Amino acid sequence: MRPGRIVADLKVVTRSYLRNPVALFFSLLFPIILIALFGLIFSGVGNSPVTVQVLNLDDNSHVSQEFLSALNNTSAVKVVVVSTNASDFASWLGQNDDPVGLVVPDGFAANYSARETTVVTVYTDPEDAQDSGVVLGAVQGVANAFNLRAANGTEIVGLDEKNVGSQVFSYIDYLIPGLIGFSILTSPMFSMVDVAASYRKDGIFRQLSLTPLTRAEWLTSHFLWYMGLTFVTAGIMIGAGVVLFGAHVNVTVGLIPFLIVGPLFFVSLGMLAGSVAKTPESAALIGNIITFPMMFLSGTFFQVSAFPAALQSFAHILPLYYVIDGMNQVMLFSNTSRAFYDVLIVLVGAIVIFLLAIRFFTWRDE
Repeated sequence: MRPGRIVADLKVVTRSYLRNPVALFFSLLFPIILIALFGLIFSGVGNSPVTVQVLNLDDNSHVSQEFLSALNNTSAVKVVVVSTNASDFASWLGQNDDPVGLVVPDGFAANYSARETTVVTVYTDPEDAQDSGVVLGAVQGVANAFNLRAANGTEIVGLDEKNVGSQVFSYIDYLIPGLIGFSILTSPMFSMVDVAASYRKDGIFRQLSLTPLTRAEWLTSHFLWYMGLTFVTAGIMIGAGVVLFGAHVNVTVGLIPFLIVGPLFFVSLGMLAGSVAKTPESAALIGNIITFPMMFLSGTFFQVSAFPAALQSFAHILPLYYVIDGMNQVMLFSNTSRAFYDVLIVLVGAIVIFLLAIRFFTWRDE
């Protein structure tokens, strides 16, 4: 490969890209929209108490009020006492879009004073597992404290909750590496799949075969373009996260390898997918089949550790998982050894896919 021809083709790619307003929008403005959108949606996750509607059937006895006060003081929930028919409470919650409710039964104080079993009922919504889990945990914790006090026991084991890695981390901090990985995947993959299919259909590859430019040089120039674009996009996302939401991420040299090998992998994969497709329609189908599982199962928007065991195993074979995990390690946890392991996996895969792309990529169809 000759650097001069690579640079010449890179100039062509740059000019064509800068003349495309849609491409510029998705490269420069779309990252800010993504950060702003997800930041606004999830900026309050874990920070605001969950509102729980409470039906107190014990005539607001002193013990029931004390129980609800203790629940409110956990700061995990905000107690709102309501008045409605107990038999219709579940329907009332659904009609008012309230995901979680609590019923304190009649005789709660009398049973508690007599050391007899009394049961509070928590209504949860399967569609809002997070809020439901918060309320269940808070109610269980307060119930355990009341049981301990009724038995004249002494607390031995306490509980203190902290975030993984740092006290200051929030959802937006974990989201930034995921969205950078999302950009590393989608921008080169969709573009290269489309380019490979449309250039073949329009005869552009046939014309390029008449020039001194080799297939490896052409693919390298596109990799260099998307690598540079990845650095710009990552800078925009990090800046938007810090400015708009006060994100706490470490921008270190350890991030650079992922901004290089990531585009190399997905530029090559996109070219390989486009090379084996015969039409633009089939190329788009192949690209979507490859891309969409990685979008949602690689830790882009949600932690892989929260997935079922089978999905976690599947996620660990996806290359984007190692790109995002590696960036998490260097940007949040300063874990260079695990980051090195991640980048090594992606690098080996990128080299293999790059060579396969050159092997199956031809200027002319036979």
